[in-house]
Parts: sequence; structure tokens; C-alpha cells
Amino acid sequence: MVFGMMQVVRRGRSVGRGLRRLILPLACCWLAAGLAACDYTTREAAIVAPVDPPGGDPVQEPTDVKYYPSDEPVRVALEHFNRGNYGMAQRYFKDAVEKSPKDVTAWVGLAASYDRIRRFDLADQAYAQAIRLGGKTVQVLNDQGYSYMLRGNLSAARRKFEEAYSLDPGNPVIANNLELLNGSRKFIERPPNNQP
Repeated sequence: MVFGMMQVVRRGRSVGRGLRRLILPLACCWLAAGLAACDYTTREAAIVAPVDPPGGDPVQEPTDVKYYPSDEPVRVALEHFNRGNYGMAQRYFKDAVEKSPKDVTAWVGLAASYDRIRRFDLADQAYAQAIRLGGKTVQVLNDQGYSYMLRGNLSAARRKFEEAYSLDPGNPVIANNLELLNGSRKFIERPPNNQP
């Protein structure tokens, strides 16, 4: 009985050795086939690609490039902002303005993120930079108005909303913010006879 078990163990060991001996050559064959396919693709590309492409130099000028270093951080920041993760949005917008200091979208996003985490001093700086780069746009004025509304400065918020509304009277976001502002003003007003 013990002798029979020993033979099974030996056979198992010999099968294991045989598999190990077989795995190495198979792996080498697979690797060689993969490399041969890559080499074939490279050769085919070299044969198909023309030496002098028609239409001039294939190298793009810097003005033709449509990608900015801040594109990826802005995309991620917008995702976080839309989910309500304003701290994470602020981090990515800050990364975006560091990579591309002239990106107005990144500056406006950074300012709005600062508003949501109640860092109004930094929001004011970011709005100022966005205005320096892109001027007083409808979006910047609307966002500044919302920032003032978050701070409780309703008269400054109204000025900004009205300035934005004068530039784009059909904008439903600005109209909604003005209604929200009017509702906020009515909510905090108290009749004079209910004084303590």
C-alpha cells in the first residue's frame, strides 16, 4: 500500500516536472509570435506610410493644437463639482490653473469651488483673475452674484445678477437666480410690529 502511494507521488512529481519543462518553451513560442506580429505591423506601416505626405509638413504648429495641459484636471474637477465634492473639485481646478494659468474656465471653476467651501476671499481672487483674462462675461457675473448670495450680501448679489441679465436677458439661469434672490429677500424681511 505504501509502495503504491509512493508511485503516485513520484508520478505527480514527474508530471509536475514535465509541465514545468513544457511551459518555458511554450512561453518562448508565444512571445516570439507576438514580437513577430509587432515587427510585421511596423514593417507594414513603414511601407504604407508615404515618405513625403502631400500637403506639406505633417508637424503641427503650436497654434493648431487643441489640447491644453489643464484639460484633464478640468474634466475631473467638473465631475467632482457636479457630484457635490467641492473640496476635490477645488483641488483639480487649482491643478488646472497651475498647469494653464490663462484658462478662464479653470479660473471660474476654481472660484465657484471656493464659494462652495466658503473660502470667499480666495473666490474673489479667482474671479478677478478670470475677469482679467476673459472680461466680464455673463457666466462670471452670474457666478459672482451667486457668491454674494451665499455670503448673505444680497444687494451686491442683485447688482451682479442684473448686470449679467442686461448682457443676456433670455438666460433662464440668471432669471432663476433673480427669483431665488427675491425669495431670499422676502424670507428675511420681518414686519415692524414683531419686534422683541
